[in-house]
Amino acid sequence: MFRLSYWVFPIVAGVVWLATLLGLLLYWNIDAHQEHYASMGVSQRIAYISDIGASRLKPLFVAGCVITTVFFDISFGADRWLRHKGRLVPNTTRGEKVLSGLTIVFAVIGTAGLVLLSIFDTAHYPKLHNIFLLLFIAGYVFSAIFICWEYQRLGIRYREHRVLRISFWIKLTFVVVEILLAIAFVACTFTKHYDAGAIFEWIIAFIFSFYVFSFYVDLYPAVHTKNLAQNNLTGKGHVRSTKYPANGSSATTNGGLTLREMEEGGRTGDSSDHVLTATPQQYQQPAAVSSNF
Repeated sequence: MFRLSYWVFPIVAGVVWLATLLGLLLYWNIDAHQEHYASMGVSQRIAYISDIGASRLKPLFVAGCVITTVFFDISFGADRWLRHKGRLVPNTTRGEKVLSGLTIVFAVIGTAGLVLLSIFDTAHYPKLHNIFLLLFIAGYVFSAIFICWEYQRLGIRYREHRVLRISFWIKLTFVVVEILLAIAFVACTFTKHYDAGAIFEWIIAFIFSFYVFSFYVDLYPAVHTKNLAQNNLTGKGHVRSTKYPANGSSATTNGGLTLREMEEGGRTGDSSDHVLTATPQQYQQPAAVSSNF
């Protein structure tokens, strides 16, 4: 069954970014007939993304960058919120929460870099444009490093969740590849090998779209926990921890009972044998989520 949920945000961000890149590239090749822009080097034949984005298609470039980053940042926020609410496997240690926070902070820095570089185009503000370009690349690379670190720690604690390992390796691959390509891009640009630099920039941009899409893997499991019954810490009964099956089956406590069974036991007065005590360091389930998401 097709279900809409938080996974829509990275899909929208990725599609918009990919459409923006393809729109710029196809326009330059088909409509502009590979026009040589004033911002390009004398012997440069291949246009940078920013060269095309500084021309007639600047409104498209700015709009694409803004929409992409807004929905992408919402994806980061949704991931943190869903873990906090127990809809995804939770961050249970201070270190994991700090890493999650740093992921969001550097994503916002990358967002600022991308939006500002689209506004301060290379034709009219070349120095500012280059600064914001580096800010964009550095922001999202550091954000990816911190989320990899977070997922690595989560994967150790929740080994039954293959999705954490899959997401970790996707993002780690992105970090390694993008760092290598960014080094090559900067080296070519500053040594005035502009055609090679332009090729590396296009490759970096297209790979970034697949990094954005990878957050679908992280957010999709929340579909299966939309109606998950969750308990607050009240009087007698406490849920010590919850196992979040990747296949969307009923969540169980570490005592082997489903949350529904515990609730039914509470209604019939038989729940006393299954009361679990939570320690401050252990995760405790919040109240049921009634949102459509």
